[in-house]
Amino acid sequence: MAYPFIETETFTQATLINKVRQLFETLPDGRSGNGVYRKYSMADAALSAFSVFFMQSPSFLEYQRTMQKERGKNNAQSLFGVHQIPSDNQIRNLLDAVPPEALWPLYRWLLQALEGQGKLKEFHVLDNSLLVALDGVEYFSSQKVHCECCSTKTLKNGVTQYTHSAVTPVIVSPHQAEVIPLAPEFIAPQDGNDKQDYELAAARRWLARENGYLPKNVTFLGDDLYCKQPFCEVLKQQGRHFILVCKPESHQTLYEWVEDFQRLGQVEVVEKQRWTGKQRLIERYRIAHQVPLRDSDDALLVNWCEIEITDEQGRVVYRNAFATDYALDAQNVVEIVRAGRTRWKIENENNNTLKTKGYHFAHNFGHGKKHLAALLASLIILAFLVHTVLQWFDQCYRLLREELPSRKTFFNDLRALTRYVCFDSWQHLMELMLEGLDIPIPQNPDLC
Repeated sequence: MAYPFIETETFTQATLINKVRQLFETLPDGRSGNGVYRKYSMADAALSAFSVFFMQSPSFLEYQRTMQKERGKNNAQSLFGVHQIPSDNQIRNLLDAVPPEALWPLYRWLLQALEGQGKLKEFHVLDNSLLVALDGVEYFSSQKVHCECCSTKTLKNGVTQYTHSAVTPVIVSPHQAEVIPLAPEFIAPQDGNDKQDYELAAARRWLARENGYLPKNVTFLGDDLYCKQPFCEVLKQQGRHFILVCKPESHQTLYEWVEDFQRLGQVEVVEKQRWTGKQRLIERYRIAHQVPLRDSDDALLVNWCEIEITDEQGRVVYRNAFATDYALDAQNVVEIVRAGRTRWKIENENNNTLKTKGYHFAHNFGHGKKHLAALLASLIILAFLVHTVLQWFDQCYRLLREELPSRKTFFNDLRALTRYVCFDSWQHLMELMLEGLDIPIPQNPDLC
């Protein structure tokens, strides 16, 4: 699907932030009265919040307000297109009424644009399939602050804990260090109090919503929580594949069948040896075909595989098992397992990055009474996605990140420069940084 407010252009900081601004200009305004007399636009509020996350600087707006008073101009305006910077409380109040689904079109366009640029091909595995990993992540928790969208749970001491969580799907690949975040799905109170219930409910809602916007060939990855028949049936109905962690304690019937097949000599075993550069590891794969996912007459039949890795002393260093709808054999089991194991990237390269690499995903930037917490979380993920895209396509940005591979150093420099200097454009800022590091400026300015 094409989006009318966006045309395909070169991915640079200027063009991407311009796209973000175009979407923000369409955000719903919950204020009553005549809009002619409103001092701040919804775009100003949303861009101001986004700029904080993009710059990884909670104090960015404070510095720009000071710069505006002293010099009559500021970087929030020149870099992000903010006409007037609202106060922090005004930003929270204006954005509280905006549901996070207002940002979904931008996530979808970015995915479509990456596909159009051919970037998604670099993530293909298993006969040109994309791997989409699913996982839930909590981004807010308090025993005092809460809103109507909070989930609740009662602690052992009787105190109520208020939380916000989301399912954060990402495209992953064993061949790529980066991941591609997709639009999140926020867990609602009506999804239940049990993790298995609320996370699966949110994941099914996300599938129903986003299925039509995903590329045709997608394989879903997930931990054991997702390896349940109703969820797998939804994937099959949508024409999707799955490789899901399958644990013995939650799939007793399936493992009883595997044991029976083992006694009958019908479990195929494949062994491989791998040299890590320090030690030789033995990888032992077991394969069982068409085993029931649950104990029922209508049980979905899946294929099962297990990997056990031992060192030269025979010590087990890794073991895991997966249920999949892919046909398994000695030729493809290694690739299938490698794909299944890639789900760890959603935790290390996405959720942990959002929490520990400057995005402060679990920090309470503002809670609000309706949608604020979820909208701010979605803006943080969007900033991470835009940074990822820039590192692939913006030549100046990529050169700087190669010279300053530490996120901390790179963003410390951005924060310092934009605190003291007002830049006319992103190109002006990037070229100053390149010159300071004695890096030749790319000849084609359209790619910066």
